[in-house]
Amino acid sequence: MTTAPLFQLLSVLLVLGPLWTGCMSQVLPLDCSDIYHHDNSQSSGVYTIYPIGSTSAVQVYCDMESEGGRWTVFQRRMDGTLNFYRPWHQYKTGFGGAAGEYWLGLENLFHLSLRKKSELLVDMEDFEGNKAFARYSSFSVGPESYGYTLHVSGFADGGAGDSMNIHNGMKFTTFDKDQDTHSTDNCARAFLGGFWYRNCHHANPNGVYVWGAEKKHSGVGVNWYSYKGFHYSMKSISMKIRPVK
Repeated sequence: MTTAPLFQLLSVLLVLGPLWTGCMSQVLPLDCSDIYHHDNSQSSGVYTIYPIGSTSAVQVYCDMESEGGRWTVFQRRMDGTLNFYRPWHQYKTGFGGAAGEYWLGLENLFHLSLRKKSELLVDMEDFEGNKAFARYSSFSVGPESYGYTLHVSGFADGGAGDSMNIHNGMKFTTFDKDQDTHSTDNCARAFLGGFWYRNCHHANPNGVYVWGAEKKHSGVGVNWYSYKGFHYSMKSISMKIRPVK
């Protein structure tokens, strides 16, 4: 008595399965660009994305306004409430909260840039209210087996200058995982952050949050050398990516 209804149910599932999967893929955005394309009236704010599939839900801040919008913010400093001097596993998986200061995570960055060819925007503001940015037409991060190597190029100036060029091709370094090229020191320990240090940096966005000019300690603040040098720490800085059209 139950064989026919069961068979009918299975048949319906086989027919609707692909449609259901398609619907699910539409409601699981990979990045902020997917959210924007689904509804371009969405404002900047916190959204959930799935960079590594359906089980990888993570909250991010989506910038829907700057330079045409669609930006997925992966790094954000704004008030100094969060300590960015952290170990490797936290930079790998991410920390903080998307409503405030946070780091999205190197593994998420790797998958985002692997799936879509991306560009980078770095926005910053000093304590006097001056704003500037640097933009790069190509950005990607390699897998963990290659140290999450940074690939960045195609600089366009928005008043901030190019402080990422010397970091191109570098592996990520934290105080407990030294992958920089400094012969005698760990750059993350020396400059109290975590980044794609070389020997050591022109950009230190994950450094200590210091109020503006700091003459005593060089290079440990939230620095962008080509804009304010090593003795000035930014009030805010955010790093964000989006797919290249």
